[in-house]
Amino acid sequence: MRIPAQSVCTAIRDDIVSGVFERGSRLTEELLARRYGVSRVPVREALRTLESEGFVVTRRHAGACVAEPTEQEAADLLEVRMLLEPLGAARAAQRRTEAHLKVLRGLVRLGQERARRGEGEDLRSLGGWFHETLAQASGSPGLIALLTQLRHKIAWMYAVEQSARPADSWAEHGAIVDAVARGDAERARSLAAQHAERATAAHRLRRAGGALGRDARAPRSGGRVRTSQHAVNTASGRH
Repeated sequence: MRIPAQSVCTAIRDDIVSGVFERGSRLTEELLARRYGVSRVPVREALRTLESEGFVVTRRHAGACVAEPTEQEAADLLEVRMLLEPLGAARAAQRRTEAHLKVLRGLVRLGQERARRGEGEDLRSLGGWFHETLAQASGSPGLIALLTQLRHKIAWMYAVEQSARPADSWAEHGAIVDAVARGDAERARSLAAQHAERATAAHRLRRAGGALGRDARAPRSGGRVRTSQHAVNTASGRH
């Protein structure tokens, strides 16, 4: 069964974000196809998508390469996020479902519990899920896509320092959910803007560099396409 280009795109993007492919390194179709255990067709499609997202550039005589964003481009991403996340929270207050609220409240409870215990790694994952769910609650496919792309690119360009007071951060998350639950769009927008501004201060630019050399080399996945959440079996084509 043919593997969806979306699954291959997710796997390549995930390896770019995690630093497996360093900035400026070549991404040849043949080596990527071998790495993920797929044909060159979905790899070609995936590279076109990643180029449109800004993760990949095509260079004369070199072909597809991992992009090398400037510090100004990185700074612009944080500024754009500070504009879009409050909009997403306001839309969520108007369009959220009870299912969204249930998940958001559950994440806040878990986050507050982990904060009390000082479990930093869990907090990082929970925070990502919280903001992803809040974006989904906006009910706007275009906005969801933009916020998702922003999260990927910011994670690629920045390291985030652990908050010295994680309980405060999760209290802010809880206040945003309360505003969303009440349908108070302006309150949700204001709280999300304040939260995004405080979170931005913890971001530090990553140094360029990666785990592999200048080319995408030997596969690690042994016939399985890895995504940001889990491996996808190429035999089933599931994503």
